[in-house]
Amino acid sequence: MAFRPESIPNPIRWLLLAVGVLLARVGVVDRRRAERTTDLAWPRIVTGIARMSKSAADVAMVGVALGPAAIGGVGLATPYWGLAFAVGGGIAGATIGLVSQRYSGGTARGVSLAVTTSAVVVATVTVPLAALYWTAPDLLIRLVGDDAASIAFGADYLRVVALGVPFAALNLIGSRTLVGADDAWTPMMLRAGGAVVNVALNAVLIFVLEMGVVGAAIGTVVANVVVLAAFVVGFTRGRLPLIGAFPVTVSLAWPPITVGEVRDVVSIGTPLALTNVARRGAQFPMLAIVALFGPNVLAAYVVARRVRDLMDTPGWGFSLASSSLVGQELGTGDERDADSYGREVLWFGTSVYLVSGALVFVFAEQVGRVFVDDPSILPLVTTFIAVACVSVVFRGVSGGATGPLRASGDTRWPFYGQVLGLYVAALPVALAGAISIPLPGLASVTPLGIEALYAALILETLVPAVVTYHRFASGHWKAISRSYRPGSSASD
Repeated sequence: MAFRPESIPNPIRWLLLAVGVLLARVGVVDRRRAERTTDLAWPRIVTGIARMSKSAADVAMVGVALGPAAIGGVGLATPYWGLAFAVGGGIAGATIGLVSQRYSGGTARGVSLAVTTSAVVVATVTVPLAALYWTAPDLLIRLVGDDAASIAFGADYLRVVALGVPFAALNLIGSRTLVGADDAWTPMMLRAGGAVVNVALNAVLIFVLEMGVVGAAIGTVVANVVVLAAFVVGFTRGRLPLIGAFPVTVSLAWPPITVGEVRDVVSIGTPLALTNVARRGAQFPMLAIVALFGPNVLAAYVVARRVRDLMDTPGWGFSLASSSLVGQELGTGDERDADSYGREVLWFGTSVYLVSGALVFVFAEQVGRVFVDDPSILPLVTTFIAVACVSVVFRGVSGGATGPLRASGDTRWPFYGQVLGLYVAALPVALAGAISIPLPGLASVTPLGIEALYAALILETLVPAVVTYHRFASGHWKAISRSYRPGSSASD
């Protein structure tokens, strides 16, 4: 027996649909499109909530067990782990674009070839990355941290979690493949189940066996291995017990990759990977800057980013739903409906971000208490969370605009937006707040330093939103998609 979406209570779908119906009544979206978007988006949002809740639980658990230094240590290691998702997510962005177009207008062989090629490409990139993390964690953590205790915690965490890097990246390929084939339910069940396993293992390893940050890392690795095993079985056998049938299968017939397929995956995925790397990579200098303010500010900043990541989970659903739905319309040559889906999903998703951001803003202090109980640091954590609530709304805009660009193969502009937002705006502002004398070696915190960090949190999402939306609104992505449609070539 397989459990399907209609067989369980679904409050998240109801909430999303309520927002969609309200927008339909005021003429912002078409109700039929809102319903289809909701059905495809909500499982991805649940997946995101589960995964980000796991990350938040990691921070909360090590914070309760070991204190702010452990929070800072995990925060220093997290950007390195995030690079696996940056690369894997970029290649997986190519996967969903190619699969969605071929699913609606291509062949089963074309779908399978896109998946196997994406898997080979992402493994080729992430295995060396994992080896680097395993062999030199202390050196890597020292590049961004200056507190001895935080560095020790971060190095211990990174050394172990390195083993899970390739598995995490391959899980993204499997997940995006199914979403591109109109099935967001199956990856939700697998990856949310993995998150539950992760949190359960963490609780035992951290609190019962007292393994600290190493226990948190082991939980992450084991959960990713389990999820990947489930994806492999499902794609090769066509179904999983309890989950049910997969909409597509993957053939291991020779050749599993072709030069042309590698070219398509790399040409679409590289700008997306660079976009993600630009976002993740900026965390290294940003954390180094924040560390100048001391371990308490670093801990508050890490907590705020975890909360923002959790609030950003609607983007998992709406951006990928947009890519899938827009890609399927492009695959049949219907550019008008593709444009309509892109615009309506963007405003639908942004409205949900506004609602969730407002709710967390109201309860910012209560949310902060989940992570810290020290009254001396709680006000700082609360303020950072409130600022994160404002900045996350712009993630809704950029994510919604990126969806159609990803589906069409027009993936350079999200990268441009990330570079401008992070490296031209956010980092210089944060650095200006952290130094009083602009000379090397004379860094000291100024009275306006904390406010500069607040501004940086907003600028890093506002600027990409403006740039990406401008590109989406131009409509050039529809013409670019013609070279990636079934039966076309780059010269079309």
